[in-house]
Amino acid sequence: MAEERDVEKAYTTAEVVAKLRRLADALEADTPFRIQVAGERILVPRRARFSIEHERESDEEEIEFQLTWSRAEAEAAGDADGPDV
Repeated sequence: MAEERDVEKAYTTAEVVAKLRRLADALEADTPFRIQVAGERILVPRRARFSIEHERESDEEEIEFQLTWSRAEAEAAGDADGPDV
């Protein structure tokens, strides 16, 4: 079982643009993909659920792009590998 993890990593605008472009290509092609976040490569299955979250607190606002899935679903779908994002 993978250990629990909750990290947030800041990236430059150029890095975010490159990651989003590769992510969009993988989503459009309906393929699994790997993304590296804070030094760990994570496999995202093709059937991951995508959501956009908006939060507002006092004088700050936040938008989060989220992909969620269960590891069991990914294994059952056979999404063992994909391109790096």
